[in-house]
Amino acid sequence: MTVAGSDSGGGAGIQADLKTFAALKVFGTSAITALTVQNSLGVTGIHNAPPEIIKAQILAVGSDFLLGAVKTGMLGNRGTIRAVAEGLSELGIKKIVVDPVMVAQSGDSLLAADAVDAVKEIIVPLALIVTPNLPEAEKLTGMKIESVEEMTAAAREIAKLGCGAVLVKGGHLAGEPEIITDVLLADGKISLLQDRRIETTANHGTGCTLSSAIAAELAAGLGLEEAVARARQYLRAGLHYGVTAGHGAGCLGHAVTMPWTEIVHG
Repeated sequence: MTVAGSDSGGGAGIQADLKTFAALKVFGTSAITALTVQNSLGVTGIHNAPPEIIKAQILAVGSDFLLGAVKTGMLGNRGTIRAVAEGLSELGIKKIVVDPVMVAQSGDSLLAADAVDAVKEIIVPLALIVTPNLPEAEKLTGMKIESVEEMTAAAREIAKLGCGAVLVKGGHLAGEPEIITDVLLADGKISLLQDRRIETTANHGTGCTLSSAIAAELAAGLGLEEAVARARQYLRAGLHYGVTAGHGAGCLGHAVTMPWTEIVHG
């Protein structure tokens, strides 16, 4: 299940998550936290769903479907964060992927200023893994992050909030190095995950897609490190086949077939 906001432009949020689930051959359900008025040029409006309706969506789905994993994205405000945490806790969900969405790719804020502490105190401790980009990691830690060493230190600080693992994504690293490094902290071990940067402007929804891909692979039964590895492969495939349909940033090409998802009819 994805618990996130709707992107009317189709490239991020609930729409990206459900496309990712489908591409990776898991059945996706959703709880919508907010409606955004959004296209490839930016976000011009946000309507947050009432917290009690958000929690009711989570409980309705969880009381009927076996949820192999849940990812959270845009939560918007303290009331939403509390409602989501209550719903997931009541269902006893263990495989929770938290993408601590704070700012849209266009620079528009997606999280109330007073809600960062709620993210840290309420939702992050429930997570099996948290997947911040550098600006989000800076907000979660109060650190300035300008190197892989500082990314590693940030991962350790975020882990102190009580989550199981942390993936600090390095795409925003100063200078845009040719090799992108993500830092994974899992089971007390740091792993540096490196790939060559893909030059593209069709990169709207990368964070949503990566976190939902991790959730999909966890739901399919993979261990955490293998789920992260496959999710990163899927993200890169989506970047290679990006779609520019509007007048602004393009979106990932979610409809790619990964080798481990091919269905063989005997």
